[in-house]
Amino acid sequence: MPKWTLSDDDIEVAVALSAAGELTLEVRHAGRVVVEPSRLGLRAAHADLTEGLLFGGLTARRVEEPYITVTGKRRAHHYVAQEWTLTFTRAGERLDLLVRIGGGGVAYRYAVPWSGPVTVCEEISEYVVPAHARAVLLPYENGRSDYEEIHRHTTAGEAERILYGYPSLFQVDGTWLLLTESDLDSGYAGSRLRFDGRAYRLDLPDPYVTAASPLVTPWRAMVVGDLAAVVESDLVTSLAAPSRVEDTSWIRPGAAAWSWWSDPPSTRDPEEQRRWVDFAAGNGWPYVLADAGWHKDWMPELIAYARDKGVGVWLWSHWQHVDTELEHREKLALWKEWGAVGVKIDFTESDGQDRMRWFDSILAATARLRLMVVFHGGTIPRGTERTWPHFMTAEAVKGAEWIKPRPGKRPLYPATHYLSLAFTRNVQGPMDFTPCTFTAVRDISAGFELALSVIFESGIQHFADGIDSYRRRPEALRLLSEVPVAWDETRLVSGDPADHVVLARRSGEEWYVGAGTAGEPRTITVPLAFLDETAGDQTAGSRTAGDRTFGERSAAGRGEWTAEIWRDASGDQGAGPEPPDDRIVTETVTVTAGGKLDLPVARNGGFTVRLRRQAPDLDKVINQ
Repeated sequence: MPKWTLSDDDIEVAVALSAAGELTLEVRHAGRVVVEPSRLGLRAAHADLTEGLLFGGLTARRVEEPYITVTGKRRAHHYVAQEWTLTFTRAGERLDLLVRIGGGGVAYRYAVPWSGPVTVCEEISEYVVPAHARAVLLPYENGRSDYEEIHRHTTAGEAERILYGYPSLFQVDGTWLLLTESDLDSGYAGSRLRFDGRAYRLDLPDPYVTAASPLVTPWRAMVVGDLAAVVESDLVTSLAAPSRVEDTSWIRPGAAAWSWWSDPPSTRDPEEQRRWVDFAAGNGWPYVLADAGWHKDWMPELIAYARDKGVGVWLWSHWQHVDTELEHREKLALWKEWGAVGVKIDFTESDGQDRMRWFDSILAATARLRLMVVFHGGTIPRGTERTWPHFMTAEAVKGAEWIKPRPGKRPLYPATHYLSLAFTRNVQGPMDFTPCTFTAVRDISAGFELALSVIFESGIQHFADGIDSYRRRPEALRLLSEVPVAWDETRLVSGDPADHVVLARRSGEEWYVGAGTAGEPRTITVPLAFLDETAGDQTAGSRTAGDRTFGERSAAGRGEWTAEIWRDASGDQGAGPEPPDDRIVTETVTVTAGGKLDLPVARNGGFTVRLRRQAPDLDKVINQ
């Protein structure tokens, strides 16, 4: 049986061709099998490219792509991978299998050349994950294609035989494996995984997809490594097509005030919207979102009022209201003329190819008009923020919308819901959870709720609680007025999808640490080695040295840092929407790079830490 072994560092991929001409792919990490031999191939209308295949040749190349994104867990990226193209034929028809290893993972895709448009009737790609592997999976059986479910913690072999949405997370002994896809456009449909008891098989929402020859599928991507490698990964972004927007100077990440969550009728009241503009301006938030209910008669005046306050206005729209080229010209162009800075487009509920055509169209139209865009009620990003940098975030998550305050209502979300998202959905790309809703029906502490401002990444971060709620918590509001929404570096300090997360993010010379837990009160230790390793290094997304020498970095990094801490007042809070002590307290201490912080947390509690380098003692530096 012909077999090709492809490797780079500690990842090895074995592609095999059986005697029946069927392709399989196996993945190993550090010698451990993390994906057992799994079928490859697709059936097109003009040819069955799943069996009877003959090997036709192999070529290889090195891929190296430095690039910049406006938003994300880091903004400077450097993707390096080895790529192999294996060509197979059947009765004169051709299938190219492209395999990449690098960037902390494995990816493969198919290219199908033909004499005319290529129609795919079925893609039989699958992942056979060892049955004992731990699994964190998102059920997709809601009929709405919006990814708004709660993850299930199980094993690969005991999972329900249903559809699951990306990304899917597995732990195979000491290795973590995240399955997803990237670089999806109008040439294909978004896929899901269907578990059949043996394999997680790729499932397409359409009976068939058609594209011009050569048809090229999205990348089938696997992030492989320890849990930090998964959380810090930018593989999904790196596999996407390069930016189609040359000038990105008009694209600005930032926080937004949003009245709909706490007071839905306010979206129909221009005076109330002015009050929210004033609140945003007073707290340094650059944006306000005018959600469903705004009216054209008063919106131009509100936008002008906000502009004078230094606040940009986002406008909500149903996707069907901006569904055609005519509507792009008549509505989007008009809103831009009014001075709107972006649009939130809702109810995009489909992964089908037709909706992908719409996404391509609306992203191109908003780019031409210099309107930033947010998508709700629909699919996950698949590297979209690289190709279309004015795409700021997407919902595709069971967020705070579902836990608005209601008398007598019990919490819908376990604390593990928030943890799971940090290790799955937010790894995929920006996530508009709309966090920091202290009046929500929740079972996490106020400290954990506030820490979501750091734990969850979104190019536009909609802080969704009401004005009065934030004013009653001035210590929290002060943090929310200053915390960045786009980052230069992200580190998983420690964590587990069912137990806790401690995430460190850097913006410029400052670090923010967000932590959350599930379960009983405890003490969380935060090792501060990341301050020493990266101090002075401005090469975002890299753990290697920047322009400074090691000695210069060491002298700068091993100094003292001011740690400002936001944590729960009580270390023993009860369940329900009104914990016994829901206050947040602050304290400031001095820490040293390479040292540690030991912080108590409440039940389902959390904390936030802001770290600023202290000015060095020049006498000490001179005497060293």
